[in-house]
Amino acid sequence: MLLYIVLALVLLVSSALVLTRIYSLPKNISLLFIAQPLVGCSAPIMVFIGGILSSQIASDPSLATLPITLMILGVAAASIPAAMLARVKGRKFAIFTGLFFSLSGALIAMLSALQASFFLFAIASLLIGVGGAFTHQLRFAAIESTHNSQEIPKVLSILMLSGVFAAFLGPETAVVAKDWLDSPHQYAGSFLMLAGLISLSMVLISFFDNPELKHETTSGDSRPLSEIIKQPIFIISICAATIGYALMSYLMTATPLSMHHMQAHSLHDTKWVIQSHIAAMYIPSLFAPWLIQRFALRGILVLGTIIYTLVTIIALSGQHVMHYWWALMLLGVGWNFLFLTGTSLLPQSYNTSERHKVQATNDFILFGFQALASLMAGWMLFKAGWHWLVLSSIPFVVILYIVAVYYWQKEKSICKT
Repeated sequence: MLLYIVLALVLLVSSALVLTRIYSLPKNISLLFIAQPLVGCSAPIMVFIGGILSSQIASDPSLATLPITLMILGVAAASIPAAMLARVKGRKFAIFTGLFFSLSGALIAMLSALQASFFLFAIASLLIGVGGAFTHQLRFAAIESTHNSQEIPKVLSILMLSGVFAAFLGPETAVVAKDWLDSPHQYAGSFLMLAGLISLSMVLISFFDNPELKHETTSGDSRPLSEIIKQPIFIISICAATIGYALMSYLMTATPLSMHHMQAHSLHDTKWVIQSHIAAMYIPSLFAPWLIQRFALRGILVLGTIIYTLVTIIALSGQHVMHYWWALMLLGVGWNFLFLTGTSLLPQSYNTSERHKVQATNDFILFGFQALASLMAGWMLFKAGWHWLVLSSIPFVVILYIVAVYYWQKEKSICKT
């Protein structure tokens, strides 16, 4: 119901006000907390209905995940330009640029649903992805708006918490507005409402202040990128975030197709599983500050890896709704721990003057692998089936264990000295 979406928006603003008061957050963080899930709905909407719509209008059903892959490729391809634009024009200008691409993508997606054009939908997905590259870098805008580097994990966890609202707003928007416009395969209205939410986000960002970074040109020598990426801390950071993100995308992208298209579970059940998964990606952020204080980042990395192991066990146990639900719930929690660890460790690998090129490199690698994972998900699902898709993720979980053990031992040796 539309009422639920209105109530979610009211709760989003109320949560921002409460958190601002409790944690004395800067204005920028509060604005990002509200604006991010409004444009962040794009990805949940695409994951939920993108594959379903594509399977109806594409000439080959195995191409159903291609638009989602193009969306993620757009993120990867635009990651470096987004960082460079932020460097030259400032964060605010870069954010507005990303929102413009997202808005354009939503409107073209609406047109593609009206005309049942797979080609147009592919273009729209790419544009939404390009906009997503800028949206994903809102976390760096939050880091730069934080005055105390020790507060970075807490600020990131608070910002990630806003994703709970994207988890609800995205799928709910897809269902509530799908019949607003008359189209051969529905969902045109879903993208119209998405365009409205993105427009609201643009209004909020107009009040954002560019972070002022002191001593940017003198805070350490600017080293070659080849030297920076060889650091163990960078490798640990990139592995935790990239493998965590790619495996999450791999399983999440395949789930709606496996559930609704292949196993004939209802659209309602599929929506519930996806909403629960995306909520689980961000709800752990409520407890992240306490968990980090209790277990440190090395413990969070280990926990995330163990949870991914449980995901594979449950996903291989059956294909009833509850199997999907538990697997996707745990997948979301594990992703939160791994992505939070990787993002929190990344600033330790660069000086202030190096931040843009390292952030761009990080996102290019991360979303490049995520794009590959989403593309492989559709191919693997239709060619080999759900169980082989899950089994193929196990080697990457093993790599996470290796990284987690190495980082644990590294931190223990530092503590002893």
